[in-house]
Amino acid sequence: MGEIWVGGAHAADFLNQTLTNDLGLLAVGESQYTLMCNEAGGVIDDLYVYRIASEAFLLMVNATRIDADLHWLEFQKSNHGEDRSVKVEDQSEQTGAIAVQGPATPLFINDLFHGDGLITAERPSVLVKNQVDAWRFGTGEVYVARTGYTGEEGFEIIAPNEQLVALWGQVLEIGRPHGIVPAGLGARDTLRLEMGYPLYGHELSEALSPIEAGCGYFVKVDKGEFTGRSALMKQKDERPKKKIVAFKMNGKCPPPRQGYEVYNNLEAKKEVWSVANAGLKPQETDPVIGVVTSGTQSPSLSCGIGMAQVHIDRAREGTAIDISIRGKRYPATVCKKPLYKKQ
Repeated sequence: MGEIWVGGAHAADFLNQTLTNDLGLLAVGESQYTLMCNEAGGVIDDLYVYRIASEAFLLMVNATRIDADLHWLEFQKSNHGEDRSVKVEDQSEQTGAIAVQGPATPLFINDLFHGDGLITAERPSVLVKNQVDAWRFGTGEVYVARTGYTGEEGFEIIAPNEQLVALWGQVLEIGRPHGIVPAGLGARDTLRLEMGYPLYGHELSEALSPIEAGCGYFVKVDKGEFTGRSALMKQKDERPKKKIVAFKMNGKCPPPRQGYEVYNNLEAKKEVWSVANAGLKPQETDPVIGVVTSGTQSPSLSCGIGMAQVHIDRAREGTAIDISIRGKRYPATVCKKPLYKKQ
């Protein structure tokens, strides 16, 4: 991930005009998921913004988008007015993050730190969802947030690079009695897909809007003007022609992957309806109705799962579709998110 600080006397106003969610809802020590859009409503990045002080914000951004985000923030800053005090500082090379995720994490997270938090919380385990605080660790300070992108209980620890090795070692040590194991992005990807969470470069891009990606909840058009608002309001009013949906494979098959084509299900309709306004077409000229944006084999569900961008008329829950995998079509079903629910 990347870490970008935005501060200054007018930082809150500046970010509220640059991001889609409403920063006015955040008290100091709170965070929210939000998106940064271009004028056409396309997504430059999705991110978490943490309100560390009244006019000091930490943006946790995608690592592949650090340069693009910085360029866009500086561009927006140049349009914000010379009399407005805003500072944008990239700390990605000096800062890192460890995500400690899973239902047992509240049982041991307090053992990492001594003393009260520096904002409001007494200890990390009392943080509620999307809350953040700072604790002393070693000779410095680290931020602990009740956030994550797995759908599980958990925390994200954001710290200077010189603290990370010690943090990593202590997390593994105190978590060992609770079954902690190191995990990488592959494991994170199965978890976020089981929840139906979008990922930049897959379900989100500069050519895809939050409305099309199913992230309309995080677009607060009533808060006032922000970059991309007009285009996003128009999409909301006119109903987008395509939508990101979650799906599950119906039987045993190779895992679906990004870029695989999506078709109408052949068994469901012998005469396949074309969304290309060409009327009915026979099976041998069946039109492509979408494309897989993310896919994997779910360890929790024991089947292939994924998300796909499909024509809006094929986006309804329960719709039968086919995924073309290595030249062969396998049946799948459009499903409601999340795909996996804990019992």
